[in-house]
Amino acid sequence: MARAHGRRANELRPVSMTRGFLKNSPSSVLIEMGKTRVICCATVEEGVPHFLKGSGAGWITAEYGMLPGSTLQRVSRTRGGVGGRTAEIQRLLGRCLRAVARLDRLPEMTLRIDCDVLDADGGTRTAAITGAWVALADAIGRLEDKGAVKRGVLGSPLAAVSVGMVGGRALVDLDYSEDSIADVDMNVAMTTSGRFVEIQGTAESAPFSRKELDAMLRLAAGGIRRLIRIQREVLAP
Repeated sequence: MARAHGRRANELRPVSMTRGFLKNSPSSVLIEMGKTRVICCATVEEGVPHFLKGSGAGWITAEYGMLPGSTLQRVSRTRGGVGGRTAEIQRLLGRCLRAVARLDRLPEMTLRIDCDVLDADGGTRTAAITGAWVALADAIGRLEDKGAVKRGVLGSPLAAVSVGMVGGRALVDLDYSEDSIADVDMNVAMTTSGRFVEIQGTAESAPFSRKELDAMLRLAAGGIRRLIRIQREVLAP
């Protein structure tokens, strides 16, 4: 089965990242992966959660949401707290970002990353992770330049991509048409050194083999290396 736009199995959708996309939020990025578009912006807040007060360490957290018009059927606005899929993705984003940061090099401040999906066509959570790292790196770089935080808060760059088994083939960066019929759906977050931060994989129909898992992870690694190259280009002075 041919992929949309003739993509190869190991080929990402067209990717772009626009740094400083929001006028009032200089540490922001619009990430576009095919027709999926997500705005990520970083805000610096005084103070930390109660369990870190007095520790001398900072905190990094994230929020995620889909705008009402981001899908074919309207997504309801979140009121009175979040749950289900949204809460799970927010926890995923926070875990991924904290895994590549030295919180002890931050003073008692919170870096909050907001990720809002403008258009959803598959891979919104992985696009959010990739864009969130750019927004976080931008915010921390500005704080370092002002002397507000110690150097070396962020370690290895981080990106994420979806992979899956579709029609017996391992594919990277699934759009909605592929994700909706995938036999296996997986999201992988990885650093530039090839170390895994998070792997989420589910057999949607029949169980998958170790050989298929290895094929998907190889595709994810290649896609993430390309995404990290784009991140570095976007953040270059």
